[in-house]
Amino acid sequence: MSNADVLLMAHLMRRAGFGANKGELDKLVKNGYDKTVDYMLDNDPNIPVSEYMIRRYQPDYGASLGSTTNGANWMYRMIWSDFPLREKVALFWHGIFATGYAKLANGKVLHDQIKMLLKHGLGNYQNLLVELSRDPAMIIWLDNCESHKGAINENYGRELLELFSMGTGNYTEEDIKEASRAFTGWTIANSDYMTLKCQRDSVWPYGRLSMHFEYNPDDHDEEEKTFLGETGNFNGEDIIKIICEQKATAKFISRHLYSFFVADEPPVPEWPYKEPNDPEAIEMLSKVYFDSGYNIKEMLRFLFKSDFFKSEDVWNKRVKSPVELVAGTLRLTKEFNRPSRDQYFTTLNAQYMGQWMMSPPSVEGWHWGTEWLDSGTLVERVNFSSSSLGNKDNIGVKEIINNIKSSLDSPIDSEKLVDASLEQLGALSTSENTRSILIDYADSNLDSSEEINDEEIAELLKFVGAMPEYQRS
Repeated sequence: MSNADVLLMAHLMRRAGFGANKGELDKLVKNGYDKTVDYMLDNDPNIPVSEYMIRRYQPDYGASLGSTTNGANWMYRMIWSDFPLREKVALFWHGIFATGYAKLANGKVLHDQIKMLLKHGLGNYQNLLVELSRDPAMIIWLDNCESHKGAINENYGRELLELFSMGTGNYTEEDIKEASRAFTGWTIANSDYMTLKCQRDSVWPYGRLSMHFEYNPDDHDEEEKTFLGETGNFNGEDIIKIICEQKATAKFISRHLYSFFVADEPPVPEWPYKEPNDPEAIEMLSKVYFDSGYNIKEMLRFLFKSDFFKSEDVWNKRVKSPVELVAGTLRLTKEFNRPSRDQYFTTLNAQYMGQWMMSPPSVEGWHWGTEWLDSGTLVERVNFSSSSLGNKDNIGVKEIINNIKSSLDSPIDSEKLVDASLEQLGALSTSENTRSILIDYADSNLDSSEEINDEEIAELLKFVGAMPEYQRS
């Protein structure tokens, strides 16, 4: 296998998952790039511990009282899935269909929404929007349970058009009102004390229950509506069908996919005023959107096999989000072979870095790219990755150290040691300046006349975890 093949596969695994170590990359390269893409998209991932076993050992991982333990459940899946593309896609949608604990106060409902994104996130976009519109977390988050026949609440209708499908400038205020009328009657049952305003009955004496969708035909506006130039007695499904037929929707979703999986785009509010980084790529993805019947899986299949994704110009250019950084590091270190109380704190690590899973800051979600970095969050990122990679007691780190030692001859050559370390951590690429700094560190801290020990390699791995290139994907 060529080094170019390994580097390309490493790029794919960083973007379509959370990275891979050298052993995993070698196996994937033997299978072939296109076959690996197809396998990830067409097969259900394997996760060693089932949902039932997770609940047995960590019952609070699916509890209602908080979001952090539910986040730890999701983080566990990211770490241990053999092909975590579905988790990555759910994370992608979670950043767009942003709902959070601050308003819902029900972790189980948020956990159920993530399960919905895992199930439908790679499917037909029209179906995904219908499932989203029926999702209790979204109904509460954007107040559709407060939208009634003759007294609409426009929040969901507005964000469905502005943030979830078409983008600003492609619809009118009247379209928002008509969409909101079409979604009257789409509400929830089993509400708790925080959502009493949406239902007349409270079940708080019995705890926070897992709410579910309920359609109330008596509260639905049956009158004729005109939406995006079409007129009829529309319900919510009709509105979504019309939305998905629009060129603006194809372009909007294509740009989101490009920004998340290929190269950072400006924040969404700037899109009406700034052209895409690669307009040709957006046009090609938009064509696949229509040709495939709005199929997200086929859009990603095209994206991962495209020249614009494979281009070295986009390698290592995206700043990892906190969740990507934490999950990717823990996949290397293998600190958690089953759900444990200690893993609870991994979601707190991501939170300290600026990304609270299941609690985005607003309906707009998070701003990605360099906005993840400031003087405080950067310290948290470096401390986490360095301490995890530098802990020689972690199972994954032990494996990496043994692989490095077995690949080197005595006396130890600092350049070969650095290159072997970068290779074992997933074919990491560095600038010449960073590589020379790592080599200087090895020269000054290693005694080449003696056999290298585990502690010395662990210290070098810790140093690699602090370098700028480790923070990028």
